[in-house]
Amino acid sequence: TINAARRTIADVINADPSEIRFTSGGTESTNWALKGLFYSNPAKRIILTTGTEHHATLHTCDFLESQGAAIKTIPVGRDGLVDIPALDKMITDDVLVVSVILANNEIGTIQDIESIGRLSKAKGVLLHVDAVQAPGNIAIDVSESGIDLMTLSAHKFNGPKGIGLLYVRKGITLTPLIHGGAQESRMRAGTENVAGIVG
Repeated sequence: TINAARRTIADVINADPSEIRFTSGGTESTNWALKGLFYSNPAKRIILTTGTEHHATLHTCDFLESQGAAIKTIPVGRDGLVDIPALDKMITDDVLVVSVILANNEIGTIQDIESIGRLSKAKGVLLHVDAVQAPGNIAIDVSESGIDLMTLSAHKFNGPKGIGLLYVRKGITLTPLIHGGAQESRMRAGTENVAGIVG
């Protein structure tokens, strides 16, 4: 049942089922993406994000700053769109990840994720996308867009509250935030919320 749900979601975003990790929601997924990357990549300390992100991203970045991360703010225009040339100049060898929200929950801006993804790939940095507001409104193809990690939350697309997922491209190492059992390929311990996952 869980594996069937994993396959269904993977098909929708053009991912492999093994790249889907179920969580308690968008906030946990974003925390795991950024903290998991930071803890597993000690050589790179810089995280690039915008000032218009959801609090799940901003507050996670605040915490990681207290842990030694260098958080740098990507400029956005009056329309909320990322300044791509400015981002290009900001990406150095020390940058771990670029984290941007696809569809802004307050001002409605839809980022040009494909352009950001191409730039990130060309520069050799990872791209995390908070896509919580997007499903049902914007088609998402993680392979075409160059997304490496993506946050989703079920209640934003007619699913139940308390369940979400983190897409993690194959080959990316994340430090688990929750330790215990062998659930989610030993990456997120705890008895699965089967009803939530199926919903």
